[in-house]
Amino acid sequence: MKAYKFNNKPQVPFIAKLLFILVFLAGCSSTKYIEDYQSIVKKVKIDSLDETYQEQAFNYVQKDIRPSGGLGINVAIYNIFNTKDGKYKTSNIKPLGSPPPILDSALVEISRTQIEKFLKSKGFFMAKVKSEISVEDKKAKLRFVAQPGPAFFVNKITYQIPDTNLKAIYLNKKPTFTHLREGMQYDEDSLSYEREQIYQVMRQSGYYDFVRPYVRYSPDSNQNNSKVSVKLIIDNPIDSLAKNHKVYTIGESHMVIAPDSEGFPENLNLDSLKGEFKNFRGLTFMDMSGKFRRNPIVRYNFVREGETYDINKEKLTYDRLYELNVFKNVKIDYRKDPDSTNTLLPIITLIPQKRRSNRIEGELPFNSGTIGFNISNTYTDNNFLKGAERFQFQIKGGLQSRISKNTSIFSDIYQRDFAMSASLSVPRLILPFSIPRMGKNGMPSTTFSTSYLYALQKDIAVRRVFINSVTYDWVETKSKLHSLTPLNFEYRFGNVLIDPQNSDANQESLSNNIYNILLLGRKDFTLGVKYAYSLNADKLLANKSFIYFRGNIDMAGNLLQLANRALGNIHDAKNDDFGTVFGLPFNQYVRPEVDVRWYKSLGPDKQFIARINTGVGFAHGNSVTVPFEKLFFAGGSSGIRAWQARTLGPGNYNRAVLATPELRNSLFGLDQLGDIRFESNLEYRYMLSRNFFGGKLKGATFVDMGNIWNLSNDDLQNNAKFSLKELHKQIAIGTGFGLRYDVQFFVFRFDVGVKVKDPQFTGSEQWVIGKLLSGGRDFKRNYAITNAPDTYRFLQYNFGIGMPF
Repeated sequence: MKAYKFNNKPQVPFIAKLLFILVFLAGCSSTKYIEDYQSIVKKVKIDSLDETYQEQAFNYVQKDIRPSGGLGINVAIYNIFNTKDGKYKTSNIKPLGSPPPILDSALVEISRTQIEKFLKSKGFFMAKVKSEISVEDKKAKLRFVAQPGPAFFVNKITYQIPDTNLKAIYLNKKPTFTHLREGMQYDEDSLSYEREQIYQVMRQSGYYDFVRPYVRYSPDSNQNNSKVSVKLIIDNPIDSLAKNHKVYTIGESHMVIAPDSEGFPENLNLDSLKGEFKNFRGLTFMDMSGKFRRNPIVRYNFVREGETYDINKEKLTYDRLYELNVFKNVKIDYRKDPDSTNTLLPIITLIPQKRRSNRIEGELPFNSGTIGFNISNTYTDNNFLKGAERFQFQIKGGLQSRISKNTSIFSDIYQRDFAMSASLSVPRLILPFSIPRMGKNGMPSTTFSTSYLYALQKDIAVRRVFINSVTYDWVETKSKLHSLTPLNFEYRFGNVLIDPQNSDANQESLSNNIYNILLLGRKDFTLGVKYAYSLNADKLLANKSFIYFRGNIDMAGNLLQLANRALGNIHDAKNDDFGTVFGLPFNQYVRPEVDVRWYKSLGPDKQFIARINTGVGFAHGNSVTVPFEKLFFAGGSSGIRAWQARTLGPGNYNRAVLATPELRNSLFGLDQLGDIRFESNLEYRYMLSRNFFGGKLKGATFVDMGNIWNLSNDDLQNNAKFSLKELHKQIAIGTGFGLRYDVQFFVFRFDVGVKVKDPQFTGSEQWVIGKLLSGGRDFKRNYAITNAPDTYRFLQYNFGIGMPF
């Protein structure tokens, strides 16, 4: 929890200053560094091509003569590190940035030829391309003029497949994948796709020796009216005694685990080793490390004795054995059985990875008014019970302090947190019955977890939460994920540290009017169920067009309420008469939440995202309020980014209604929570630089809208209730821009959010963007008078790892 501190001095992050300098340098021409006879390519244009092919054709222009995209930052960086005495270095060149595109006539000719070949591959057999170069002041413009000619269309497809079995398989499967049809425009990409699909189909059908070069095409374009006939040929093996291709079946399998993570000894003799282990159900399991049980590992071997060879089952075995997260190397080889002409003997070799690890992490959250730290230690054992079970134990602690003049940094610690948790994840669903095909689409798991949370808010409340749960996770398809927690047990016991007899106005207001303070002091019991479903989570990092959906629901207390009524116990929660378990009132609520996003690809490096995230926590039956931890907040780096987390809403709530600065300080992060949340985000992402200090620099422009609300008013927050009539007055709007630095494994994110409309004000005063442009200083001064120690920020800086959504 944080408080604001008034500060007139503008705060510009270092990264923003660096970006400004780099953009300025990018405006400087690189022509002063090149020789007099050289020119830099500033523009490349391809004329007379349909838009369908223009962007693809541009990819055939050689990279060394393509103009720099984005802001030209790559070239600016290159110029800083690779120039000397007004010239480009010829030695000791630093691998930073990208060199400017210097005109090279040989590369122009290669580009022209490649564009011409590309057009012919798309069915324009008579295509011609010519190039034009114009130079002025050492700046070159390239123009490729295409004359594609008529497009040729396939009017006839014939087949030359001497192996009748192969031909029958192909013709049977063809309708499910083919791009090759009579009447289509000739396209070599479609032919290549067909070849790859034929290869996959044959390898799925037992043809272990089948390779891609067996498939070839013979096009004939010597016809009238721009027609072309295509003959598809699948050759028989040349170096085989058999005339036709051979179908293989799987024989006895061997699974061998290396002694340790260093791998196998050089003198390993599989035949002699085999004698030490037994064959069971067609598989000999040979664990040289002695650290693995058989069943949990062989469960995910899908290459099984007696079945026809199938490359898909081989890939599936690779995927699942790697997903066990206990092997750093998986390899599947085959030996042909010398006693049989069509039997394969699989040999699966596994090298275990390091079993145990310990990770220490820390962070330093701060702003102009507070500072703190969080530190955690996580111990992991990836093979806890010799069956690829993952055990984790974590201890985490932190504190937050207010910064005051002439005092030490941690002299005013207002919050302390401590958490301890343990979990055991088993790579299967532990159920009293079996589920067919489980594991075919993804690794299922059963997770047992327990945790304890302690949180102390100085002079306000202390909160303790003890949670135990069992969760099942499984994969319906690659894009459809399910998570079910049939048992979620939570025990809360808190204490309010405020003395209700204290006559101080602040104490009285805290104890009587703050809805969330009362929740913190409750002692209660929760027994519930959770379920979550997500669609297309596997596509989130891809620049594609798709719909992402995640929905979850958290329900509690229904079974306990049913049991209470069955026993004839009738209670009235509205009159503080609660049903109890072990002497504690039990919670009864439902809390659904939905996150829907539309990702639209606008080109190789551009994407638009529209998102709606909404949820509601509704108490019923044995409860009149949802637990404190189930309340929603708004703002933050993944929500409405112009507001700091927990500083927006609920509704039109303005913290000026709190009587004193001390009260606002004490309640920061506690009074701006709600039962309902609605957020909407629009974001446009684009590429700035492909090689920015070894990574990709991407930009984003966004608009965020939303707020939180309560389902009812209280004495303090009487304008926080959700109402459709007042909705237009209660929606917050923010905009801004951001940078994403992608270094393959991590994406470092920096966003600047700008407040446009702030619902804590009334009427036209809500449109605070006008104050930012004119009169901002007086506006902030007046706000500091009514809302001290909070200060008003028009801009909010957000740093994070990973994309916001």
